[in-house]
Amino acid sequence: MPEQTPRTLSHFAFYQFNSSYYSLPPEDRLATLSAFQAAIIAPAQKVGVYQVSPLQTEADILVWSAVEIKDPHRPEQFFTDVACQTNPLRRYIQSVQTLWGFTRPSEYTKTRSTQEIDPFANERKPYLVMYPFVKTTEWYLMSREARQGMMNEHIRIGKQYPEISQLLLYSFGLQDQEFIVVYETDDLTHFSDLVYELRSSEVRRYTLRDAPLYTAIYHPAEVTLGLWA
Repeated sequence: MPEQTPRTLSHFAFYQFNSSYYSLPPEDRLATLSAFQAAIIAPAQKVGVYQVSPLQTEADILVWSAVEIKDPHRPEQFFTDVACQTNPLRRYIQSVQTLWGFTRPSEYTKTRSTQEIDPFANERKPYLVMYPFVKTTEWYLMSREARQGMMNEHIRIGKQYPEISQLLLYSFGLQDQEFIVVYETDDLTHFSDLVYELRSSEVRRYTLRDAPLYTAIYHPAEVTLGLWA
């Protein structure tokens, strides 16, 4: 059987260090960072910590947590664990935004794409770009054949940039967006070229919303958190 995308949950939490944190003496800030690192690692099978500031002002860091979904209670366990682990530190580090969704096999391709991001990979590319995404009602009212034709063009353009990886998450009925689109790249200028080219594809007519857009930089967790020591 062709390999298909497995069911997983990816949770993206944006955090900001507040004035109470900056009022701590240096040794207490280090202890808080150590406690926070332990807190975010505990609930998930894989965690990545990204630098957001000064690329954007709404948050300082991004925590990407990934878990396998083998039973319907796994999301409940994950979200409860995140709350239990991080709530004691909210006095110093506040969650300012969360985006999350599930993977599933694509209806437009027969096999798993070689450009699909593996959330559990040990290696991460230096840049991550992500955004919530909503299509128009007209898109869903078209025939599957019509949608497939336009998606073929979209997929063809993406394959011209094989070094850029993508992960598509489904959030239907769970958050305000329908999808979360996640990219990893080694070159932000090259990624911007891809987005520019995709703007002229026919499927663009059926985009209702694809903002806000977040760009972040990957470092090992201790390096990212150390920027705020």
